[in-house]
Amino acid sequence: MRPVLLSGALHYFRVLPEQWPHRLAMLRAMGLDTVETYLAWNLHEPERGRFVLGGRADVGRFLDLAADAGLDAIVRPGPYICAEWDNGGLPSWLLADRSARLRCHDRAYLGHVARYFDAVLPAVVERQRTRGGNVVMVQVENEYGAYGTDRRYLEWVRDALRERGVDVPLRTSDPPTDYVLAGGVVPGVAAAVNFGHDPETAFATLARYRPDDPPMCMEFWDGWFDHWGERHSTRDAADAANVLERILATGASVNLYMAHGGTNFGTTAGANLGGDESTGAYQPTVTSYDYNAPIDERGAPTAKFHAFREVLAKYQARAIPEPEAMPPVLPAGTVRLDETLRLLDVPPAKVAEAVVPPTFEELGLHHGLVLYRTRVPGPRGAHDLHLDGLADRAHVYIDGALAAVLERSGETSAPVGVPGGSATLEILVESMGRVNYGPGLGDRKGLVGGVRHARQFLHGWTAATYPVDDISHLPWGRRDRAGRGPVFHRGVLDVGEPRDGYLALPDWTKGYAWVNGFCLGRYWDRGPQRTLYVPWPLLRRGANELVVLELDGVADPVAEIRTTPDLGAHRFRRTRCRTVRS
Repeated sequence: MRPVLLSGALHYFRVLPEQWPHRLAMLRAMGLDTVETYLAWNLHEPERGRFVLGGRADVGRFLDLAADAGLDAIVRPGPYICAEWDNGGLPSWLLADRSARLRCHDRAYLGHVARYFDAVLPAVVERQRTRGGNVVMVQVENEYGAYGTDRRYLEWVRDALRERGVDVPLRTSDPPTDYVLAGGVVPGVAAAVNFGHDPETAFATLARYRPDDPPMCMEFWDGWFDHWGERHSTRDAADAANVLERILATGASVNLYMAHGGTNFGTTAGANLGGDESTGAYQPTVTSYDYNAPIDERGAPTAKFHAFREVLAKYQARAIPEPEAMPPVLPAGTVRLDETLRLLDVPPAKVAEAVVPPTFEELGLHHGLVLYRTRVPGPRGAHDLHLDGLADRAHVYIDGALAAVLERSGETSAPVGVPGGSATLEILVESMGRVNYGPGLGDRKGLVGGVRHARQFLHGWTAATYPVDDISHLPWGRRDRAGRGPVFHRGVLDVGEPRDGYLALPDWTKGYAWVNGFCLGRYWDRGPQRTLYVPWPLLRRGANELVVLELDGVADPVAEIRTTPDLGAHRFRRTRCRTVRS
């Protein structure tokens, strides 16, 4: 029995457009006939009413290139996608309204979703199989049963897709758990299940709810993602191939999650909350989304690729092409970054005044840093300074001197005294990924719950914003004054031929890195990730600008170019599955 779809996930927003043709060709070479992608709302509408539909967000071109590669397409437009992507794909500006109700039949929220669908769906609709294109399936929301029970909302999303011209088959997808499926299925839409092991039990559970639906695994979790401060996750290739074989032997369709993971460039990585109910400790996701997928972060085949190719060949009616040979990488080398500029010597993008500390979202800042400042009246003794609802990491200064570094997942208070008169309190807050899964969705950033000295709330704040998405305005050349806070470092990377490479910062602590103005992502010495992927399209022959914003201080500002990635010490997992997941 031949499955209907042999699909693999490849997100256009995690791969540079110049590399889309290669990655799509690698899917075909593994034996797949379909590519699946989410649509990332926050990429397409970064600010309310301003849509981005070209460049990295050109879904139409991505789908056309998939067709050129001989691939059909499954599109999952959300509006919520999870995907270990910041806020599950929901734009951060939705959170500026503290009364916002996400993922339910809330009139204001649905109005935003309708406008988003109006903007992005035409590129999908005109490429449907029913109109001569390659889009064969569209998903309704994503794993909704793991979040809520608002059937009216799911029916609205279903109807909104149909009203905008989607006429290919629709699907929902949820983990194969009773209460999850009970909340996630919707009338008139076939259901699929997501899992990493035990396909027989998963499909049996699906059949109890939907006996007439053709079986499909919308996400076969063939690897896993990583959080900062944890070990790198891997899965044995033979084990994953065995489960894939068992899925296909049932005649079910499958979508490999991921076929190729790519990279959480910039500040796009999401976060989780730990525990069985996703309400525990904060766990930000690393920059790499290699996922231990069969096609690695730079597009190279792995042992899992070849194991999957052998299985898929048994079920593929067409000839499978050979994978393309991978070009060489950049040679190893070092770069000194001796030019410096202090972050707090850069004019802020915005300065606001408020009685209580405003959130990043209220300030119109997606991600980056905010310097909060107030006066603490004195004299007073040493009491604990509490950063209620800190999201996510803070440097605390008293009269310009560093008093503490606090973290959301660790200590959020520190003893602070004002011996005489009054003191200037400054709190520099850095945001990490927004929670992308579970009841913690809608994760606001900043000093969300206010600041207390003992039981007393502190009022009368200014807030200065420092975004990290665009560094073209940095006033290099200023005299470096001794002072507090993070420091930008700049150097020149000389390149003979643009090739892929890996940036390592072995003596640095925490921060962000840019190549020719493009933010590669976050780094952190707590690992597991130790190198950042540098895609060849970012480079040019000759001199290339390398900038690093170090938040905590570096002893020797030297960066390394390495020839292989270092994603951390790994742990093999025979299987990886949660009752609820991304």
